[in-house]
This record gives sequence, structure tokens and C-alpha cells, in this order.
Amino acid sequence: MPHDVQELKFLATPEKGDVSALLIRPEGATHLLVLGHGASTNMRHATLQSIADRLAEVGVATLRYNFPYSEHGKGRDGQAVCTETIRSAVAAARKASPDLPLLAGGHSFGGRMTSTAASESPIEGVHGLVFFSFPLHLAGKPETKRADHLADVAAPMLFLSGTRDELADLDLLRPVCERLGRRATLHLLDTADHGYKILKKSRASDEDVFVEMARVAQAWAAGLR
Repeated sequence: MPHDVQELKFLATPEKGDVSALLIRPEGATHLLVLGHGASTNMRHATLQSIADRLAEVGVATLRYNFPYSEHGKGRDGQAVCTETIRSAVAAARKASPDLPLLAGGHSFGGRMTSTAASESPIEGVHGLVFFSFPLHLAGKPETKRADHLADVAAPMLFLSGTRDELADLDLLRPVCERLGRRATLHLLDTADHGYKILKKSRASDEDVFVEMARVAQAWAAGLR
């Protein structure tokens, strides 16, 4: 089902200027998730579109946005620019829908930069973080250094990770989440890879993977205090 989309602009950083954003707010929305894109994509990428559409169907509004480098077609911004952009995006979301509880996160790089921002200091107004395919390591190079900062994140975290994700070896991701204790919830998506492509013949569930993620995210958000 298509949803109405409101196009916005907000100031990412004083040096980088304005970036674009897309707000989907379904009728009866319960939360608003500020959603960052992957490293080599942008807010209009099909994966992010599918995530936003399925979330809308379960009453979760989204504000997708571009990082300055994807807005202007230049080389990737440094970490400081990305984390400042995330805080600016959250502020824009709060202004657009001041009545909705806020969540923040993103797909892959967008999620990791959101957790990085939250590890530096809490993101104002954000009640929880949602990671769609948290990129724990580079493909073929399993390690956990990228997770070190998660120990400094105070907010509850939901990890939505495919069992075939080549950037999140489950033998490493499970212990990372276990060490985070009650702050972390790990939900595994059967046969899904980093971009949520599935193996239809061997997948145990008939549920669409994006529908599954939206259902789990909505239930998790509803349980936050």
C-alpha cells in the first residue's frame, strides 16, 4: 500500500548545508523512527523504501534523510559530520511530529553512525535504537572492533540481522549482544543476507522479511518505557 510522503529539508551541519528528508506518517502512528541509509546508497534506496513502507503499515512513522555526501554526490563525510547530521535529523523529526516518541537507527552504515552518535552522548528525545543489518565487520574479515562503542550506548537497542549477513558473523554478533545485557535485543531473520535477500526454498517462515522486521520493531518499541 503506498503512503503519502512529505519532502523536507533540514540543516545537516553549518559547513555542509541542507540535506533532504522524507517523512511518512501513517494515521494513528505510535512512534517516529529516524532512519539513516547505507554507506553507498541514499534515502530513496529500495531497501530503505521497503523498510519505511512496512513500518508505516504497523503504525511506525519514519523520517529518512540523506547524509551530506549522498545529498551532494561527493566523497563520504567523516564521522563527525555524520553524527552531527543524525542529531540534526532527530531534531527535524521532533519538530515535524512533536507528539510522537522518537526512535533512531538505520540500515548498515546509517545504524552504525547512529549508535556512534549515541555512544558520544545521548541523542535528545530518542527512546531506542533500531539497527537494520548492523555492519559488525567488513565482509570476509570477522572482528568486533566496530562494536566497542556500543558499551557506551545507554538507550535500548534492537538488532535485526539476517542469518546469512556477511557483515555480521553470528558467532561474533551473539556474544556482542549478550555482553550488552538487557539493553540489546537480537532478532534473527532466517536466510536473509545483509540486504535482506532470502533463500525462499530453505526459509522456514512464509512471512515477508520486511513485514517480519516491521512487526518485531513495532512490538519492541511498544515495550519501551
